[in-house]
Amino acid sequence: MTEQSLRDTMVMLGASLFARGYATGGAGNLSARLPDGTLIATPTGSCLGRLEADRLAKVSLDGRHLDGDRPSKEVAFHLALYHNNPECQAVVHLHCTHLTALSCLDGLNPANVIRPFTPYYVMRVGSLPLIPYYKPGDARIAEELGRRAQEAGAFLLANHGPVVMGKNLVEAVNNMEELEETARLALLLHGQPIRYLSESEVAELRSLKP
Repeated sequence: MTEQSLRDTMVMLGASLFARGYATGGAGNLSARLPDGTLIATPTGSCLGRLEADRLAKVSLDGRHLDGDRPSKEVAFHLALYHNNPECQAVVHLHCTHLTALSCLDGLNPANVIRPFTPYYVMRVGSLPLIPYYKPGDARIAEELGRRAQEAGAFLLANHGPVVMGKNLVEAVNNMEELEETARLALLLHGQPIRYLSESEVAELRSLKP
């Protein structure tokens, strides 16, 4: 994908996420890697519904701002994922309603916040480890994500929201949408008897992962 195509795709996907309520105000950020290793990222404080292709930030892998508006301070944890997971080509971080609500619950399983109960959660996301709470912009978020970057394709920041990776930006957004729907269902079913997927069923689904 050319740089211009990637910029246009980021604007289109940001507008789609915003229009459907996955993002509000200036919250959340997107990034994707170009073939030369540099990143295109959403600017600091930008609304995903009102991105402009020529104002998106361009950032080097060592974090230097190369072009466009200044990137979000959270690009630091995006970079940690790119550096530590070679399959990561795009990162989506949102404060979407159900995943953020889930991130505020006490007693979550830090190894996997959502126990598998639907096939596509397993196939698209796999598992959802919990990152301990740190204030937004804290360097320890990047440290934690970098250390655990190959552990899963998505993480939940405690009292904050989800971070999802993909092999391209479209895949990362699709995975985020699947994860948000899974969180919505988990909260809807809270307190009800749930038929969770068995270990053998999960293993079979993992072999079918798209």
